[in-house]
Amino acid sequence: MRKLMATVAMFSSMLLVGGFGMAAPEGAIVTETVKYPSGEETVSGYLARPKGDGPFPALVVIHEWWGLVDWIKENARRFAERSYVALAVDLYRGQVATTPDLAHELSRGLPTDRALRDLKAAVAYLRQQPFVNPKRIGVIGWCMGGGYALQLALSADVAACVICYGRLVTDPDELKPLKAAVLGIFGDRDRGIPVEMVRQFEKALKERGIPHVIRIYEGVGHAFMNPANKAGYHAATAQKAWQEIFAFLDRHLKG
Repeated sequence: MRKLMATVAMFSSMLLVGGFGMAAPEGAIVTETVKYPSGEETVSGYLARPKGDGPFPALVVIHEWWGLVDWIKENARRFAERSYVALAVDLYRGQVATTPDLAHELSRGLPTDRALRDLKAAVAYLRQQPFVNPKRIGVIGWCMGGGYALQLALSADVAACVICYGRLVTDPDELKPLKAAVLGIFGDRDRGIPVEMVRQFEKALKERGIPHVIRIYEGVGHAFMNPANKAGYHAATAQKAWQEIFAFLDRHLKG
């Protein structure tokens, strides 16, 4: 696990000085662990934001089935460096998976209603912050988090939703509550989210008149953006996906 996390950290440092633009000057962002109410419980999250009064656009960042690992925190910082407030929610209440079996156990044991409550509470928390533009809040998630990103967009008033190879809704009627513009990032070799399902999702979005961009990248499978995915990570395609994500969010949350 230490070796895997070191790989993620090393790759993240490369991103900051290379493929996705210049890093923000040292001290230009603020990071902290924050706590906020979710029903009768208290949830924690990793908050990364630009220094300054703002108000800035904001993102709810949703982790994969591994939990709130370093890669997700690094992604939050990456958004902060691009002048977004990013709140990475800890849906597992402090637990992190170190093996696929444990990740499967944690994801299966996560109550869907509790997860959505925590995510909607995250949106409410961001809206209350003086440095956040309350009308410019979006959501992004990967894998399990991608599915929850769509579910959050269906149940909360957010302006943009980025789904990175997450579970989809293909019934146009079920997409009726969706108000957010949608970006979908997928791989054509993903056996969990097959291309046929992605096309059905795209068709349903068109039928409902929802602004969207769907990208199906060739030659990659599930979790191709995560450098810790030794078998399936693809650096060049991940870079293209990040560029697509930044352009989409800038258009819908900054434009």
